[in-house]
Amino acid sequence: MQYFKILLFLSAFSIAAIVTSSCNNNNEPGNASDSEQMDHQDMGHSSVEHSEGMNPEAMQTSVKHSDSGSAILDAYLAIKNALVKDNQEQAAKAASGLFTAVGNFDPAKIQEADQKELKEIMEVVKEHAEHISESEIGHQREHFESLGKDIKDLVAIIGTDRTLYQQYCPMYNDNKGGMWLSASKEVENPLFGSSMPKCGVVKETIAAQ
Repeated sequence: MQYFKILLFLSAFSIAAIVTSSCNNNNEPGNASDSEQMDHQDMGHSSVEHSEGMNPEAMQTSVKHSDSGSAILDAYLAIKNALVKDNQEQAAKAASGLFTAVGNFDPAKIQEADQKELKEIMEVVKEHAEHISESEIGHQREHFESLGKDIKDLVAIIGTDRTLYQQYCPMYNDNKGGMWLSASKEVENPLFGSSMPKCGVVKETIAAQ
């Protein structure tokens, strides 16, 4: 039994080392300033992918198919794409769009039992959107990382019209890690942008059913 525990520990350590090494290899010198580097601070089973291949530990989750939140997802993904490109202005503009999309959503479309929770989530989403629309890019990224958890909770309630991939970068926020949602399996890191664009793995696939 003791021998088995040692083997299990060594296997887990090796997987963590591979992911971290992959992220380190993507950190090209000169792509980010020291100050920007300082700013860089689950739903069912099946396949993980990072920028180099598949990892069998990713989860698969199904939620209801619905286009009622399409405008919200469009705006969230627009923020993500802007941060991937280090575009503060576009991220701010997309965040304003997210604020509007959430304000235009009618909670009455959702069953009554979920409406209270949904309203609470939407208030938090609006707060993050407001901060992103007014902040410099390091602060935008901090709020965007937190926003991903709320958008995921929102999708669990209202559904989605597209497959989403929860992606995770273990090196964000002094190696505490950070997550975001993407409409593509391919990792494009919005938390580091051009300094480490491929750092990350797919942790969960969320599909409409």
